[in-house]
Amino acid sequence: MEIWINPACSKCRSAVRLLDAEGADYTVRRYLEDVPTEDEIRAVLDRLGLEPWDITRTQEAVAKELGLKEWPRDAASRDRWVTALAEHPKLIQRPIITADDGTAVVARTDEAVRDALSR
Repeated sequence: MEIWINPACSKCRSAVRLLDAEGADYTVRRYLEDVPTEDEIRAVLDRLGLEPWDITRTQEAVAKELGLKEWPRDAASRDRWVTALAEHPKLIQRPIITADDGTAVVARTDEAVRDALSR
C-alpha cells in the first residue's frame, strides 16, 4: 500500500494517523517532491476508475492560470490533463491510497481510508 501525501495537508496527516492507528503496512510518497510520471498518473487513474479531471484541484492558483475549468473533459483531452498533473503535481487531489488489491481511493475521509485498508 502506498499513500500520496502533501505533509502540509490536514487530510493527508489525518489519513496517515489512521493508517498508523490501524497498524497498516504502507509507504509514504510525498508527491510534490517525488513527482509521479504521466504513466504513474495514468496507472493510478486506472486503479481509481476515474478521469484526470476527477482528481484535479481546480481551485489552485495554477489551475486558474491554466484555465483548467474551461478545458474539455473528454477522451481527446485526457492526455492534456495528465500532462498538467505531472507538470503541476500540486493539482493532484490528495491523499491517494493505492490498495493492496490493485485498486486505489482518494482518501479524504476516514471512511475512505478504512475502505482502502479493507481491500
